[in-house]
Amino acid sequence: MAASTTRMLALGMLRDRPMHGYEITQVISQSALDRWAHVLPGSIYHALAKMEDEGLVRTHAEERTGDRLRKIYAITPAGTAELTNLVRVAMSEPPHDLRSDLALATMWMTLLEPEQTRSALDRARAKLEEAREQRQVGQTLKGDISPIAQALFDNADAVAKADLRLLERLELLVDQPE
Repeated sequence: MAASTTRMLALGMLRDRPMHGYEITQVISQSALDRWAHVLPGSIYHALAKMEDEGLVRTHAEERTGDRLRKIYAITPAGTAELTNLVRVAMSEPPHDLRSDLALATMWMTLLEPEQTRSALDRARAKLEEAREQRQVGQTLKGDISPIAQALFDNADAVAKADLRLLERLELLVDQPE
């Protein structure tokens, strides 16, 4: 999934306009796409090189900055077809699933002392609340956003609230016998 996410992100950005890898990583970082797409900046360079070999992107131009030669990539018709396919596949998947280390760990949470479990759940809660605050700040900074972006922000907030309720429920279960 990570490879297809990286490909979809890079191809989607190149669909807007030709860019070099560093520019793509900067847009990803500045817009916080890396936080929810789980795309590492280094993976963009690898994906661009691989997609160029596959004919999904091409070198549009090269620019020299100091001793560096940067390739500016553009999407090809095959890349647009691949992007369309990636979007179709991604749109057919549920937005969230149960795949989580926390969900798996709950199977053996009784291995921890109750205070260790509470402490871990408190850290998870703090991370969730911090992420919610960062999303709210990001949404405020973006100002007027599209209805699609608003729906995604609303969904992320609803999921975070549900996750917070789950953590509270798990904390209540810490002292209960199996």
